[in-house]
Amino acid sequence: MADIHIHKTALPSRSVEVVVESIAREAGELALSHFRSLADLPVESKGHLDLVTEADRQVEELLIARLLDAFPDDGVFGEEGGDVPGTSGRIWVIDPIDGTFNFVRGGQNWAVSIGLYQNRRPVFGVIHAPVCGLTLVGGDTVPTRLNGQVMKPLPPFDLSRASTGFSFHPTVSTADRLEAIRFISDDLGINFRLCGSATMSLIEVAMGETDGYLSLGDSTWDVMAALPILANLGVAHTIDWDHTELTSKLRFACGSEAFLDKVRPLGETLFAKS
Repeated sequence: MADIHIHKTALPSRSVEVVVESIAREAGELALSHFRSLADLPVESKGHLDLVTEADRQVEELLIARLLDAFPDDGVFGEEGGDVPGTSGRIWVIDPIDGTFNFVRGGQNWAVSIGLYQNRRPVFGVIHAPVCGLTLVGGDTVPTRLNGQVMKPLPPFDLSRASTGFSFHPTVSTADRLEAIRFISDDLGINFRLCGSATMSLIEVAMGETDGYLSLGDSTWDVMAALPILANLGVAHTIDWDHTELTSKLRFACGSEAFLDKVRPLGETLFAKS
């Protein structure tokens, strides 16, 4: 892959899309090899209900090596400590296994996430969820595809059958969690899901299984790949990237403009704390 290079001002081309998808699939195979032998996988805690495994570390190391081989001028920023400066102004923001808690418990809701950050914006992403058999690719100049097929824009928001994904970081206060649940259930009267992975929750939005996603405490690596993929489908979000660093914890909503209109009162309280 060392001969593949993109100009410093270029957005992802078809060749870059193919290369990064190949990297994501290779990382997924490595993760699967650990997933199939969970009994022998060492698990450590980064905090309460916040786990890391040798699989996370090995997959991140592989991602960094492959991305730098393909794009030597770019930087890489990863969940498990990877922070390689570049000279191009672009940074690949990676989550080797988003949904590690699910992974450790033998659940299928986890994925490899690779997002490209340029000019303080997420511009391109690849997500590979090997157990679910899902690969999504898309961005500013790349049509969003699911397993190679171009995806259609999301259908109109229908409150009578509405559902949202939802997550909160373990450090978020009980009061904030309860207020978010109260607002979703009582004020909006819509269903909600917690699947334990931001990336998988955002895939649910892309596939029309939910109408949006609310987060209290995600990290940038949780969403960097998914947001440009979703943008092509008509999904907006409330993150102010001009005032957000790669190390920031995020409080935000994403979905159609109609969905965001419904959840805006919650944003004026809980999201303002981010």
